[in-house]
Amino acid sequence: MSINKVKSLAGIVIPDSTIANQATELLLEHGTEFIYNHSLRVFFFSSLNGKRNSLQYDPELLYVCSVFHDLGLTKHYSSPDLRFEVDGANAARDFLKGHGIAQDKLQLAWDTIALHTTIGIAEHKEAEVALMYSGVGLDVMGEGYENLSAEHREDIIKAFPRNDFKKNIIPTFFSGFEHKTETTFGNIKADVCAFMIPNFHRKNFCDCILHSPWSE
Repeated sequence: MSINKVKSLAGIVIPDSTIANQATELLLEHGTEFIYNHSLRVFFFSSLNGKRNSLQYDPELLYVCSVFHDLGLTKHYSSPDLRFEVDGANAARDFLKGHGIAQDKLQLAWDTIALHTTIGIAEHKEAEVALMYSGVGLDVMGEGYENLSAEHREDIIKAFPRNDFKKNIIPTFFSGFEHKTETTFGNIKADVCAFMIPNFHRKNFCDCILHSPWSE
């Protein structure tokens, strides 16, 4: 895997701690170059949003969550029946617990990863959760693109190339849950299944109500 181990970029410093470095090693071991570049871009975009909005947040926790946020898509961390976001959140929590991190931080890390695709909720939670959501949204859908300076955008993309991101991210998502498409019920990843699977039949909330075991 060809990677760029920069220490700082766009005024943002990557935490240089045992926890941060070990998290990076797990990403390098179990992820791909594509996921690595995306994860690092998310950290820088999230951090820049935090800086722009003068938010107080834990840079080390935000970095670890950036590293783990898509590891639930990988074979090593993927479960048979949980949302990939939950797989990544569980993996990060277990990793941080092994380093003696306090329970409130463990929960914060779990929420940050588990909710990173949950539109309408994540942006209203703690700074780390909101920032992760914003960083992912910026890299994947261009949300807040106008707030990113051309200089910062070019520096980050040069260090961590997108590599046909628009073309590759949808099949990358799908590869992480094609064996458990039912986990996309009620979330935006059902759109990925519909894009990738001809005639994909989405589970429907109204059908769940109308076909429940209640007699009336």
